Amino acid sequence: MEGKVNALNKGGFEVLLGQKRAFCPISQMDIRYVEKPEDYVGETFEFLITDFEEDGRNIVISRRKLLDKAVAKARKSFFKDLVVGDEIEGRVTKLMPFGAFVELIPGVEGLVHISELGWSRVENPADVLQVGDSVKVKVLGLSPGEKLDQMKVSLSIKQIGNDPWETVSQRFKEGDVVDGKVTRCAPFGAFVEIEPGIEGLVHISEMSYRKRILKCEDVVAPGDMVQVTIKEIDESRRRVSLSMRDVEGDPWAGVAQKYSVGQAVEVVVEKHEKFGIFVSLEPGITALLPKSRIKASSESGRFEKSKPGDTIPVRIETVNVSERKISVGPGDAADEGDWRSFVPGKSEAMSSLGEKLKQALAAKGRG
Repeated sequence: MEGKVNALNKGGFEVLLGQKRAFCPISQMDIRYVEKPEDYVGETFEFLITDFEEDGRNIVISRRKLLDKAVAKARKSFFKDLVVGDEIEGRVTKLMPFGAFVELIPGVEGLVHISELGWSRVENPADVLQVGDSVKVKVLGLSPGEKLDQMKVSLSIKQIGNDPWETVSQRFKEGDVVDGKVTRCAPFGAFVEIEPGIEGLVHISEMSYRKRILKCEDVVAPGDMVQVTIKEIDESRRRVSLSMRDVEGDPWAGVAQKYSVGQAVEVVVEKHEKFGIFVSLEPGITALLPKSRIKASSESGRFEKSKPGDTIPVRIETVNVSERKISVGPGDAADEGDWRSFVPGKSEAMSSLGEKLKQALAAKGRG
């Protein structure tokens, strides 16, 4: 019979069936859980009489039983035609940590696993969907449910769109400098998304030329926007290698022009080792002041007592750009003539030049 929901009462609804009052338990009003009973008041529905006693003074009715029959019929017809690969519209009914449930027709839901919500990595379904959203989904799988008349439906939202990896080489090439978003940090580096669904790795060794990075969290954090250079694209393995340090530039590129043997420079102490002191000529350019050269210096105590961050004078003794190595010697005034003997190939030339200079000065004095 058709009835109008008149009011709420304890445990359910008062429904008017013509001139008769009937009771519909809240569990029998809908096939879904009734979250807002007040929304049903004033509405007219079809009901099934389940109990009729005392000449109509005690009537119990159910709307759910009618809906269950209609749903069972619709479900049977729906699954008869449904096949893997179908694309259909649905409505998000529930969000869980592992994915989203989508209603395909009343009484039939499927699960979009969190990995199928988008080509980009999704940590929380609530970040991309809300209950009530209309979505288009693709059927990935059908399997029997726990009950005989049920089916488990696996769905995908991301596969409605094209796989970005299929055309990645059309949009990116090695050497490109692009903007990306840090998605997560790992002990070996940071993952950066350069477009939805295309994520690459910046290995920790590719984060900076200018300083040694021990933890990528010291440089970046999830959500940061960074510029990266594409070093390699491996479409078959769906991997992209990225570099942050290549964007800032290699400080060793101009070392041969900036530093020459014999040049006096002020450097910053980085750390002491048993074999010498590592010093910084500039960010990214580190040199070694050997222990043997420190001992030979007239100001050895100054060098030995220096602390990280202190500035000390040195002279460039060797520059090996191919091996990225520079060695330096003390640069104090007392050692100014002594450093040449430690420069390969230079001592003999310098000694000869010194002798000629002495002879010229002596001749001038005699004149």
